[in-house]
Amino acid sequence: MTSQIIPVEPFDLIVFGGTGDLAERKLLPALYQRQRARQLSDPTRIIGASRAQLSNDDYRAFARKAIMEHVKPDEIDDEQLEAFLKRLSYVVVNAVSGDGFDTLKKAVDDSKSIRAFYLAVAPALFGDIAKHLQEVGLVTPKSRIVMEKPIGRDLASARALNDQLAKVFSEQQIFRIDHYLGKETVQNLMALRFANALYEPLWNSAHIDHVQITVAETVGLEDRVTYYDKAGALRDMVQNHMLQLLCLVAMEAPASMEADALRDEKLKVLHALKHINGNETPKLTVRGQYRAGASANGPVTGYIDELGKGESNTETFVALKAEIANWRWAGVPFYLRTGKRLASRVSEIVIEFKPIPHSIFEDSAGNITANQLVIRLQPDEGVKQWIMIKDPGPGGMRLRNVPLDMSFAESFQERNPDAYERLIMDVIRGNQTLFMRRDEVEAAWKWIDPILTSWEDIRQETQGYTAGTWGPSASIALIERDGRTWHES
Repeated sequence: MTSQIIPVEPFDLIVFGGTGDLAERKLLPALYQRQRARQLSDPTRIIGASRAQLSNDDYRAFARKAIMEHVKPDEIDDEQLEAFLKRLSYVVVNAVSGDGFDTLKKAVDDSKSIRAFYLAVAPALFGDIAKHLQEVGLVTPKSRIVMEKPIGRDLASARALNDQLAKVFSEQQIFRIDHYLGKETVQNLMALRFANALYEPLWNSAHIDHVQITVAETVGLEDRVTYYDKAGALRDMVQNHMLQLLCLVAMEAPASMEADALRDEKLKVLHALKHINGNETPKLTVRGQYRAGASANGPVTGYIDELGKGESNTETFVALKAEIANWRWAGVPFYLRTGKRLASRVSEIVIEFKPIPHSIFEDSAGNITANQLVIRLQPDEGVKQWIMIKDPGPGGMRLRNVPLDMSFAESFQERNPDAYERLIMDVIRGNQTLFMRRDEVEAAWKWIDPILTSWEDIRQETQGYTAGTWGPSASIALIERDGRTWHES
């Protein structure tokens, strides 16, 4: 079965930071893939904008190189690549001074198409760009603007950023992107919950023992040194990606799949999260920082050496125990962990159900393991429902824990699109379902800020862990003192 590709209306997409890392690795390859799928309609145009002094031909050469490096060889269609490159042009702009915005206006002002501005630049430039777009008359009722994270470093700065954009664009025109929400498996979480009668009656504190959410990376700082040491794992991963995953697991069924209906339910979860602060913080949170160790590619240096300065208390690992104070989830802990230089690259959600109340089997049958639902977001996307069955063969009753395994790669032979492909097309369609609303972002910061403040007030230090392991021993203690253990695939 092949998915149906529905072309979008013609549009002009202006990518600020058009020569940057995000444009090179993600945006240009994603747009090429939509061209290859025949989803882009004529006369769609894609305009790179940055301070680099490039011609149109230079930018097309940059885009060609990016696509050849970041798209699989068997997905390169020479005809469609040439058609895509013809859509590209380039304008030199200075986001601070406003130089070049008049040229940008001339490049697109003849078009009545949808106009999308993608801010693939530092957040400090968001307000300047929005102001200059307004000054030269580039903002129309059919305009949209896309904000990449980080949206602030705390509640106050997030509000300031939102205020800057709100002076120029309405909330319906602002798309706050979180690429995790574009992943097929994340969207399938909603289908799993709300399109099947099997799980929803069990999706509550009467039947679920606890929930684990893990986002583990094997890489270190790579090219994010300057940003990462000012942010840390709590700001970089928990405030956005992980809280969004938690919301999708925990929210009530929305009245429909309309954007605001869905986001209203996520917001209720964020408001219901119990705050972590004061003396509770060391009991409920763990901060870690990787030391020298090993990866699949050989020995790696520690964070401090990779950073290139003498000391830093920035966390590269966070584990925490969260609770949701509402009827559905009262008493059910949500364990979250994320980190760099961990044992393997994996993003997954584990729903562990409560054990059976009484076993009718003799001890010789073996231990009965509680059922688990494991939703793997990356890599090897899929869903596993772990259940107990009888081990085949004679010799009495012997029980075994086995998975009912649904692998996306095996079940759906077609290519699995990258999250940015789906999200960019949703921007053009004006569909905000998979994007964060302003009050969501600010509610998430309201929960994160007390943790950051407590860490600073009590001077909670980062605990070292060896690169290539699963983080500090304190993160194991965090869950094991509750009689539980981290799931490791």
